Amino acid sequence: MKKLLSFVLFFLAGSTLYAGGYRVSIQGQRQLAMGHTGVAVISSAESVFFNPASISFLDGKMNFSLGVSGIIGETRYENKTYGIAENTNNPLGTPFNVYATYKANDWLSFGLGIYTPYGSSVEWEKDWAGSHLVNNIELKAIFVQPTIALKISDKLSIGGGAIYANGSVNFNKNLSRSLVDIDGNRTNVTIEEKGITAWGYTIGVMIKPIEKLNIGFNYRSKVDMVVEGGEADFENVPSSLPNDLSDGTFNATLPMPAEITVGLSYEFCEKFLFAFDYNFAKWSEYEALTVEFSNDIGISTNPRNYKDSETFRFGLQYKACDKITLRTGIYFDESPVQDGYFAPETPRNDSVGYTGGLSYKVNDKLSIDASFLYLHFEEIDNSYDHYQEGGQNVPFEGTYKSSVIAPGIGISYKL
Repeated sequence: MKKLLSFVLFFLAGSTLYAGGYRVSIQGQRQLAMGHTGVAVISSAESVFFNPASISFLDGKMNFSLGVSGIIGETRYENKTYGIAENTNNPLGTPFNVYATYKANDWLSFGLGIYTPYGSSVEWEKDWAGSHLVNNIELKAIFVQPTIALKISDKLSIGGGAIYANGSVNFNKNLSRSLVDIDGNRTNVTIEEKGITAWGYTIGVMIKPIEKLNIGFNYRSKVDMVVEGGEADFENVPSSLPNDLSDGTFNATLPMPAEITVGLSYEFCEKFLFAFDYNFAKWSEYEALTVEFSNDIGISTNPRNYKDSETFRFGLQYKACDKITLRTGIYFDESPVQDGYFAPETPRNDSVGYTGGLSYKVNDKLSIDASFLYLHFEEIDNSYDHYQEGGQNVPFEGTYKSSVIAPGIGISYKL
């Protein structure tokens, strides 16, 4: 029984890591509308996130941008062999961003960003077919990024800053496919921790080799969210297992990978701006996750076997008139999850994002920005092959269909 429970908690830890790695690409309304490009775009205070070096080239003494989006996502799981069909009932996600920049002089600029680059809320029906892997999970992470940029010349700027992360996690799953208490209630566990903190950094370079062409580079470091003394709450435990499954604490590390983004933007025909970003996420660093529990479960080392992932982003901006600027884009996002490791905690396979939006110039200082994202995940037949009962692997396989829509609104202001 202890061996079974060890493997159960193995997947608990793995689920938490996968949610921590779920990247939410909604860090600015203007840039989201352009396929979430931005490393080589000089447009607004959103540059604090996309490339801190580019704030040196912003117009005005001060710039402000803030925005919020509503994420509505659904996943359908099917296993036709057993006649199973399940849908998630995910709560509304609301990632937000607030940015400000200040130009101290011609060569020195400062910035501050507060945004939510990681987060996940997935909720399946209680005791569904995959409840031994997950019932529900919620992860939140807020990043605070002070930034400084140095304008070396009219063609070159460098910038960077520290990243302070604060997050929380809540996760619930059943402990096996059949374990119940004396009343027939499924035995389950919830782990929770709030106020998780960590530090990272970002650096950027912006080059303007010729008129109308920008080339940008941005590196964001790995951030480890370390949990020490998180709560582990076991419910509906059979009377025969009181000591093995007593409430206690857990320690773990929730890694968020390093990222490199390079790209370019080019202005043509006076009214058009084209942008391209290439993003590389270093997921392969996370081969395993070690979790320590205070009860009899002890230490569990959990293989993940992620692979590095790439994202290709394309964006187009058109200045229709003095008051209205239109934007559209598309991006292709590769999943880091390999075959045999596909689990329903945050079912993420390869996806294509379609984006659009506009800005309305109220006056010379204030603009209203709107965006829309439709994220289509490729239908996939895959499985999670590493769950064990009785010393035997019990794969959980099926077909997953997922999609997300995310309308957003924001404002940009400059002085």
